Amino acid sequence: SISKEKRRDRIQTNMLYIVGLGLGDETDVTVKGKEAIEKCDKIFLEAYTSILGVGKERLEAYYGKEVVVADRELVESGCDVILEPAKTQSVAFLVVGDPFGATTHMDLFLRAKQLGIEVKVVHNASVMNAIGSCGLQLYSFGPAVSICFFEDTWRPDSFYEKIAVNKKNGHHTLCLLDIKVKEVSLSNMMKGKMIYEPPRFMTINQCIEQLLEVEDKRQENVYGRDTPCIGLARLGHEDQKIASGTMAELLEEDFGGPLHCFIVPGNMHFIEQECFDYFKIKKN
Repeated sequence: SISKEKRRDRIQTNMLYIVGLGLGDETDVTVKGKEAIEKCDKIFLEAYTSILGVGKERLEAYYGKEVVVADRELVESGCDVILEPAKTQSVAFLVVGDPFGATTHMDLFLRAKQLGIEVKVVHNASVMNAIGSCGLQLYSFGPAVSICFFEDTWRPDSFYEKIAVNKKNGHHTLCLLDIKVKEVSLSNMMKGKMIYEPPRFMTINQCIEQLLEVEDKRQENVYGRDTPCIGLARLGHEDQKIASGTMAELLEEDFGGPLHCFIVPGNMHFIEQECFDYFKIKKN
């Protein structure tokens, strides 16, 4: 077996490490990921495409190093803060879940490569594979969809066609629910005021309300209040919750704190149906 010292020797210096943290807490990082982090001079935590079950203070205690929270603006607009040091030092960019669960992180990868910076990626579990814990087979999922918070003047419904196509093909649909972290309202933006709104995390209940609103408007019978669905909350955490039932039933269920996701099943194999029945909401 390879000793810890030899594994450390394999970790290069002067590069960018993009490290997946998994879904739960600070201990979900892989051995390879933790060793890479411990070798780095600067550590950034991406904090806008997802959230970990613990704060950065727990991460700092676990790694024994300072962690800088990187918001969307820093990563997408001012990523030089991350890339410039990586030309001469080892820098870690920490991502909740798997590094390439969001296209933003591939953009960072490409920018680093264009600057001649070596990049090493350490993968981990993400919502895209953890949803298998509900019993639906991963290979039976079609394209995932994003459900954005509806606003007074913006109510996007492009997800509707994608769910329809998945249903037609017998595929399940994973709905990824909106996260608003360090966002500026449109009115404040128009006034030039950089006042950040409180964080918002879409719940399964809000997701169902929006899905039903679009069905009521489109009336193409893609789904309805009697459609069997699955709600999943805090995947990978000790208190994760999975519940199945109709949309109407799940609409009334309390799933607790974030993060939530939602599944509209397609055709279910008999084993998948058994799992669906196992997670059914217990009625009084």
